[in-house]
Amino acid sequence: MKSEAAAVLTLAAYFAIATCLVVRSLRRCPDGWGVWLLYVTQRLYSGLVFRWRCDNGPCPLPATGGGLVVANHRSPVDPMMVWTNHHLRGHACVTSRDVRVVGFLTASEYCTIPGMRWIVRTMQSIPVDRNGQDMAPTREALRRLRNGQLVGIFPEGAINWGTRLRVPNPGVAFLALKGRVPVYPVFIHDAPQPSDGMVRPFTHRSRVRVTYGEPIDLSAFHGQKATPELLNEVTNLIMSRLAETGGVDYTPVGMQGEPEAEPGVNRDTDRDYHPA
Repeated sequence: MKSEAAAVLTLAAYFAIATCLVVRSLRRCPDGWGVWLLYVTQRLYSGLVFRWRCDNGPCPLPATGGGLVVANHRSPVDPMMVWTNHHLRGHACVTSRDVRVVGFLTASEYCTIPGMRWIVRTMQSIPVDRNGQDMAPTREALRRLRNGQLVGIFPEGAINWGTRLRVPNPGVAFLALKGRVPVYPVFIHDAPQPSDGMVRPFTHRSRVRVTYGEPIDLSAFHGQKATPELLNEVTNLIMSRLAETGGVDYTPVGMQGEPEAEPGVNRDTDRDYHPA
């Protein structure tokens, strides 16, 4: 009987410890239990399916304050890759491991897919129409940046099937300058690309790596009029730093046309996958 009682007490102690750890983790997620649940799930999922690894951690995303997170775009799984392990920050934030939402600008049609609506809403994604005529997403992104939140964007727009970064959208510079926030480049290596639909990449076993770039301080440009020339200059600065982080070349904005497609790159097909 004594051994059985000891076993019961041991199990109860383990359960109490586990409960305390969960409660402590939940308290470190100011955006609610839904975000916490998604974060825990995707960390396990990314590790098992994509064997997620970081080349040069810890993650530079700040524990507090606004920031614009920019990344290259190869796959529908890219937002997950950026978000994984972002609570493990540098020494300056070693005591703060809060889980923070990164609200990505996302093509509006993906926000209405059955089964995805709760995830998109919980992750505070910002729906964007393909036609680019609606300024509401830009205003919402700026509101969040000014309120000290994190916003994510893929400046290339559609999925890139090659290695060289595509011509970016200067909107990335507009958000960074008007929001007056630092830019955090994240380069994703070897994410699975869609071949027969958008679901397949989420189940394709692969080995994904991310590389964090140094935060980009754009304070020297604050206060200047947002002319097309200034936006192009800042956009190319951001993209050059992102390309440097990934060890690839980039195509500057304002360049007359894109370079010839790389072997195997389908310029028409990639228009079907426009996540941001």
